[in-house]
This record gives sequence, structure tokens and C-alpha cells, in this order.
Amino acid sequence: MAARGNSLKRRLRSTGGKLLRRFRLLPGGVPDGLGDDDRLGETILEGDVILYFPDTLESLYQLDDWFGPLRELHRERGVTIVCMDSRVAAALREKVEMTVITVARDATLDALILRSDTKLILYVNYNPLNTAPLRSRSALHVSLLHGDSDKGVSVSNQIKAYDFSFVAGQAAIDRLERYSTLFDARTRCIPVGRPSLDTDRASAPARSEGAPRTVLYAPTWEGGQASVAYSSLLTQSEMIVRSLVAAGLHVIYRPHPLTGVRVPAFGEADAQLRELLAERGQEVAERHSIQQDFARADLMICDVSAVATDWLATGKPLIVTEPDRAEGGPREAATRLLQTTPRLSEEQAPRAGELALEEITEDPQREQRRELTEYYLGDTTPGASLQRFLDACTDLTVLRDQLWASIQEEGTAS
Repeated sequence: MAARGNSLKRRLRSTGGKLLRRFRLLPGGVPDGLGDDDRLGETILEGDVILYFPDTLESLYQLDDWFGPLRELHRERGVTIVCMDSRVAAALREKVEMTVITVARDATLDALILRSDTKLILYVNYNPLNTAPLRSRSALHVSLLHGDSDKGVSVSNQIKAYDFSFVAGQAAIDRLERYSTLFDARTRCIPVGRPSLDTDRASAPARSEGAPRTVLYAPTWEGGQASVAYSSLLTQSEMIVRSLVAAGLHVIYRPHPLTGVRVPAFGEADAQLRELLAERGQEVAERHSIQQDFARADLMICDVSAVATDWLATGKPLIVTEPDRAEGGPREAATRLLQTTPRLSEEQAPRAGELALEEITEDPQREQRRELTEYYLGDTTPGASLQRFLDACTDLTVLRDQLWASIQEEGTAS
């Protein structure tokens, strides 16, 4: 049989792919694959940990909550961020001091992990491209995700691909036990709280006399499919904002970074809501962190999403919207938060201001939220969550060394 060789057709196809990547002509969401492979050669990464992020710029927000904890982990164990997109790598180098590289070829990644004696590989989402490093047997694979919520995606079957999952608290473990099959959540989930609440903590600004109370409105995006479409942006947002302003409340609107990416109508609704807010002298949060918004707000209205869990640490009132439950619509992996927190349906949206004022002034769920905070986040004493995260990483590096030594001994014996 004749060798395939490097035919003209194959060379043209390869050249065409390179041109598409170089001139940024790839479809949205596709990493450019412009890797550092050729210069990595015999490179040995410093440190024990890789954070693997194969996504494009649209999903870079998923790392926001982990920058602070990763910096602390880097000081203790050494962290390298590995990307598949050169644009993401360039953006990350502006944000972090740790090493950031782009790897396009699986063979390069395999050799790099083994040669560097990498002990832990961390992941912040369930991107199918995570399978590239998941093939490695010499490291432990840990799912971090980018938030804890009662969305259906929080109990994705994809969790089984990872050796361990760092979760916020007992609520996540109970959720997985209730809604997952053939997954031992108690042994494979490690509760670490939300360490970014320690590293990114913001102080509440002083309130001037007579200043209106502030409501943070933080809807989620439209979701990847109807079964995870929890956003109130199309159905409730205008009514909510009008009602809040009419009640004399100041509004901070914090749109989700992916709003309108899948469904253009959500982008249009976002633009219309921004116009309404500008007309009413209200605010769109774009230049500060979510922790700063948390500190400034007296109450938050949000959809079923991870911001609800993080908000619990503030101790302040919370209202969660009710998604449209039409056939084929979203299904919640509900835990105690959604059963305890006031819910806001589309029919109730015109009363959002009235309900918000009642919650701010009377806060009838205060004691129940305190119990929820420990259930969802564990110990929220400043610094406690970050320490749990760092300790968990240390414990797993020790476990990895033990397991890998055993595997190598078996290989030598055979």
C-alpha cells in the first residue's frame, strides 16, 4: 500500500486552516489553536498545578472568580494556565503573573504534563475540549466550575469525568446525591466554600444621609438550550426596573457576560433595558467587580444562578425570579434556597418595588438565610474558604504522589 505522503490536498487544507486562525475568521466559540507547541520542546513547567482553559474570549468571565484563589495557590504550589486560544492567552497575561501558554496539539500537552510531573489539573467548566488533558493518568483531575447554583447544569453527568470536584458546601453534595445517578458525591466532592469571597472581598461604602436604598438586578443569560433557560431578561426585566424606580429605589443592573450570544432577542432586550436605565438615572455595572456591587446593594434580585449562592455571604435579603415553566422549559435542581427565598414570577414583576422594600425593611427570612449560608458555603469567616481550597489542593497533591508511585511500581514489577 502506497504511503499517504503529504498530498497537495492535505497541504492546502492545512494552510487554509492556518489562514482562518491567523486572520480571526473562525466561528464564534472555536479556539484559534495558534499554539506555542514548536517552542515548548523540552520545557518543564514550574509548579504542581495546571489550570486548563480551552475556551474563547466570550467565556473568559468563567475565570473571574478564580483569579484571586489561583494567585494564592500559585504562591504555594505553582500554577500554569494552559489555553487553546492565543487571544485568551494574551488577555490572561495582562491579568495574572503566572505562566500562560497556548497548546494546540494533544501530543504536546501529553508530553508536557508527564515531563513536568504535573500533579493537579483544574477545570472551570465542562467544555468537551477538556478531554485533551483528561487522558493523562499521571495527574489528578479536579472540577472547580464557576459557581454553585440550582440550575440543572449543576448536576450534569459530565461531573463523572473528573477525579474530584471542589464544591461550595453541603448543599452541592446533597443536590448531586438527589439528582445524579451512579455518582458517589460524598467521596468525590470536596467542599471548599467560595474562596473568591475571601480574595475579592469588598467593603460597603458609607451611605450618605437620605440616599435611596439600592437593588442589584443580576439576571442570567439565556442558556445553551431551553431546558436551562432561566433568564428573566425578556419576560420581567422592564417591569422589575420600572417598579423598583417607582418605589424610590436605586437600581444597579449587572448583565451576564454571555447575554445575547445564543439568542439575539436577549441582546436586544439588554440594549432596551440599558436605555430605560439611562433615562431613569440608574446604573449599569460594567467597570467594577461583582463583590463591589454586592457591597453597595441592600438587596439583590436575580434568576436561578450562582450569584444567588454567593450573595448569601452578604447576609442581605434576596429575591429569586421564577422562570417560565412551559413544556420543554427549564427544570431546577432545587435545594433549600429556592424553597426559602421569596420568588418573583412574571405576574408579580410589577410589584417588585413593593416586595423589595418590604424585604429590605423587615427582612423576614433573615434567620433562615443564616442557616442557608452555612449549608451552601460552610464557614464564611474571612479567610476560612481560601484556606480550605489551599488545603484541599495540598491534600490531593499528596494523594496523587502516592497513587502515581504505586502505578509506577506496578509497571516496574511487571
